[in-house]
Amino acid sequence: MAVATLGLVASAFTPNATTSYKVDAAKSSLKWHAKKVTGEHHGTVRFADGSLAFNGNTLTGGTINMDMTTIDVTDLTGEWKDKLVGHLKSDDFFSAAKHNNAMMVIKTATAIKDAAAGTPNYKVQAELTIKGIKNMVTFPATVAVTGNNVTASATFPVDRTKYDIKYGSGSFFSDLGDKAIDDSFNITVNLVAVK
Repeated sequence: MAVATLGLVASAFTPNATTSYKVDAAKSSLKWHAKKVTGEHHGTVRFADGSLAFNGNTLTGGTINMDMTTIDVTDLTGEWKDKLVGHLKSDDFFSAAKHNNAMMVIKTATAIKDAAAGTPNYKVQAELTIKGIKNMVTFPATVAVTGNNVTASATFPVDRTKYDIKYGSGSFFSDLGDKAIDDSFNITVNLVAVK
C-alpha cells in the first residue's frame, strides 16, 4: 500500500505535466488594422475555438482557430461596409468560402526575464496558417494565470503577401498609384481561457 501511495504522489508532480486551458471564444477578441495610401480600415474576426497549454504557470504551447467567415469591418457602415466585407471574403483576399479557418499553433514560448507587470513577458514563435499557407510569426505576448483563468494579449504584423494575398500590393503591381494597400496588416489578439 505504501508503494502505491508513493507512486500516486510522484505522478501528481510530474515535471512535464501539461494543463490545458480552453479559449473562451465569446470573451476573446481579434482586431485587425490595415492601411492603404488613402486611409485605413479596422475590423474583427471571431475565434472558432482553441486551447493554451501550460506547465504550472508557464506557457508551453497552444492552438487557436479563427473563423474567417466572420471577418467584419468596424469603421464603415451600410453599403460601403458590405462591399468591403464581401471583398475581404473573396479570392482577392482571404477566400473565406474555400478556407473557413485560419490557425495559429504556438511552437515555442520563451519567458522574458524581469518583465514588468502588464508588459510582454513572453516571446512567442507560432505557425500561422492563412488560406492553407503556413508561415512562422514571432511576437511579444503578455500572459497571466489567475486561478483557473488565463489572459493573453499580443499585437503583431502579418505580411499578407506571404499568404498569396497580393491584391493592391505595390510589391507586385507598379501602376497602383493611390490605390496601393500596405503589404502588412496588424493583428491585436486578446484571449481569455479557462481550465
